[in-house]
Amino acid sequence: MACDSYHRWRDDVALLKRLNLNSYRFSIAWPRIQPTGRGPANERGLDYYRRLVDALLENGIRPLPTLYHWDLPQALEDAGGWPERDTAQRFAEYAALVTSALGDRVRDWATFNEPFIFTRFGYLDGYHAPGRKDPDAYLRATHTVNLANGLAVRAIKAERSSLRVGCVYSVSPGVPASDGEADRAAAEAFHAYVNLWFVTPVLRGTYPANALAGELPRERMGYRDGDERIMRAQLDWAGINYYFHQVVQHAKPGEGALPIPFVTVGRNEFPLTDFGWPVNPAGLRDILVRMYRDCGEIPLEVTENGCSYLDCPDAGGSIPDARRIAYLHEHLAAVAQARAAGVDVRGYHHWSLMDNFEWAEGYTQRFGLSYVDFRSLERTLKDSGRWYADVVKMGRLHPDGRRGPR
Repeated sequence: MACDSYHRWRDDVALLKRLNLNSYRFSIAWPRIQPTGRGPANERGLDYYRRLVDALLENGIRPLPTLYHWDLPQALEDAGGWPERDTAQRFAEYAALVTSALGDRVRDWATFNEPFIFTRFGYLDGYHAPGRKDPDAYLRATHTVNLANGLAVRAIKAERSSLRVGCVYSVSPGVPASDGEADRAAAEAFHAYVNLWFVTPVLRGTYPANALAGELPRERMGYRDGDERIMRAQLDWAGINYYFHQVVQHAKPGEGALPIPFVTVGRNEFPLTDFGWPVNPAGLRDILVRMYRDCGEIPLEVTENGCSYLDCPDAGGSIPDARRIAYLHEHLAAVAQARAAGVDVRGYHHWSLMDNFEWAEGYTQRFGLSYVDFRSLERTLKDSGRWYADVVKMGRLHPDGRRGPR
């Protein structure tokens, strides 16, 4: 059941209101709109999103939908999935259907959530669905997604030219393992491969030159003449999902796999979340500055940033989570530092509104500002949620970082 927001959307809009939020990022489920990945829209599916969007607008909250958050219709996976070039056209048609139905009331849209993650983990590492471990399928999947992004942006604009379209990227600062020239070059290759592989194609029609060792493996990717024109489209904004940095070391590309001239290593001097991720607020400032430059200074929004801590209700029913409050304070301060450095950051969305089903981790990680009892599905604001509501209401951080400006 996860959070069952499909049935509890009224409660969740009320929860957003309690948090004083004025923007809500959510995702639209492709299988809910097109169960087979093609054909006319399922109106019952669209009606759910119409109700949600109308409720958000009535409460003064901006809807910020993402069209794809990793749930591919099974029929399309059976036909080959993202490595299959036709999936790009199917996605563009789906994007047009949804924006035709909702574009009169939703202004801001995102095409994909974290294309690097769902292609790599789904088709190379086998960690997420569909669980494949095939380097060539992975390379084709990345290229198909880049084709789909360009096609979808143009399809959305064709439906309604005034819509603002972006894409949401998972990014990590690459920190060289040493001051040596080879490790510094490896960190630049990491940035190109991890952070820009899905950015430069849509903005410039090209892949980042230093992401891989040697020439672009066009044949393995299924690249065709003219694809640079299909991939390229004008984004109005870019979403930044930041959780942690990575330490990068030079390495010779592995044989028979991907020609990547680096490895990530485990060195870390930062405190860890309960998920084992390092807490490095300065990394958010640094990656915002870098991505703003690399995206051609289009507006950015922090579309995800958060931490998993397994704090549970105390005897009185409260959920004290001081570590999340400290995390939020430090990362919001990092956003302010990026803005002070000239980065046009338009919004911040914490991951997440409530504890939920975290993909391969299931219910074992809790990222929410609200605690969810997964038996009753009751939502309870954590101390961090109340702190966050105060910060949003007052529009500033408390100097000591431990309490909201009550």
